[in-house]
Amino acid sequence: MTTPRTDAPEQFPADSSETTPAGGPQAAAAGPEWSTERWQDEALAWVGAALARHGRRVTGPAEPRVRPWSLVWRLPTDAGPVWFKANNPGTRYETVLLAELPGRCPGALLDPIAVDEERGWSLLPDGGPSLRDTLAGRPDVTHWERVLPAYAALQIAVAPEAARLVGRGVPDQRPERMPALFDRLLADGEALLLGAPDGLTAELHGRLRAYRPEFGELCRRLAATGVPASIQHDDLHDGNVFVADDGYRFFDWGDASVAHPFGTLLVTLRSAAYAGGLQPGDPALVRLRDAYLEPWTDRYDRPTLRESAGLAMRVATVGRALSWRRALRTSDPARAEYASAVPGWLGELFADLPV
Repeated sequence: MTTPRTDAPEQFPADSSETTPAGGPQAAAAGPEWSTERWQDEALAWVGAALARHGRRVTGPAEPRVRPWSLVWRLPTDAGPVWFKANNPGTRYETVLLAELPGRCPGALLDPIAVDEERGWSLLPDGGPSLRDTLAGRPDVTHWERVLPAYAALQIAVAPEAARLVGRGVPDQRPERMPALFDRLLADGEALLLGAPDGLTAELHGRLRAYRPEFGELCRRLAATGVPASIQHDDLHDGNVFVADDGYRFFDWGDASVAHPFGTLLVTLRSAAYAGGLQPGDPALVRLRDAYLEPWTDRYDRPTLRESAGLAMRVATVGRALSWRRALRTSDPARAEYASAVPGWLGELFADLPV
């Protein structure tokens, strides 16, 4: 079974090393929704109308990127590039977050040019360099020491809206819901690729099933800490943060859910460890964890916060498997390339945590 990578960006433009088919949007589109010329014409007309309301226009062909969960176009305009994104049905709720979060947390996300929640379409301005671009391969965690408190502040601001976001279609992965979701995932042999070369082995499947009571207890303890659920990005690595003169912008919310906020640390700390060549428990990772937890110290004592972080990261391994399963609910044949991520993340339930 392939161990999932946590450092690799999963959406355009974070990973420019992968090639895109030439020939414009039609040549690149391979998904069930966006593969037709009619769909592309409608999308380009929508983009054009949205830009016209701002006195702008497209000036050249789109640069496409297609994944089973989304299609993205980078479009040149007379006032700089813009980014169009179409989500598949399993990740369409991202448009709800793009419409909702900027007003709740001014400056923490890009203000969208246009959003169509029903179709899962969004149009965003260019965000500038990502944190990955800024670091350029340097093993420097000092940016993260500033990024993580800013992201925690966003989560604190959004927490009162958690139930409303669930009502608007954002996945509900709050701790009290996770035991039932875990059970359903274990029953989904197709998603787990049971018996397949990159799938879950019968031995590990049995071990996970036997772990169900203990997992339920983890979730109960996590809920009992009292830290309220909020938006949880679930893929917060250096490719999904823009760096601006006035702070940081968080983007690519297609993996997000309403969950225990501290689950964020699972991917973020693993990504930082990978980029910096750090081993689990390295003091630099401990500092990042504590920098993230600091905004909550006016409400909870530090030992409680650290214990909650450990519980949340353990539970978040199941959350990552669930987010991949949502993203891959598509007829796109390219989904097979990514299908091992579902059992891969579920198998990480027993792996060492970053801190």
